[in-house]
Amino acid sequence: MTDDRTTEIASLIARLAALMAARPQEEQPPRPLPPRVLLKVEEAAERLGIGRTTAYALVRSGELESVRIGSLRRIPSDALTAYAEQLLAKKNAA
Repeated sequence: MTDDRTTEIASLIARLAALMAARPQEEQPPRPLPPRVLLKVEEAAERLGIGRTTAYALVRSGELESVRIGSLRRIPSDALTAYAEQLLAKKNAA
């Protein structure tokens, strides 16, 4: 390879590096998280459109299924659907 060719290649590489450095980096949008499987009682209450106190009363009575993780009380998201279906079944049976 000749010195002229080497100089030309080095110049092209330097130009390419400068162009790449000047180009704004595209930020990758954060990947969406999958829906949560277990909800806080407050979150479940919000989804059901009821108050926090009512949600805790439903958990205490067993009408709304829940689990304990250490000292935390969580409600499976499927339990919200089951509770709503139970309410509809009671309404339709009456």
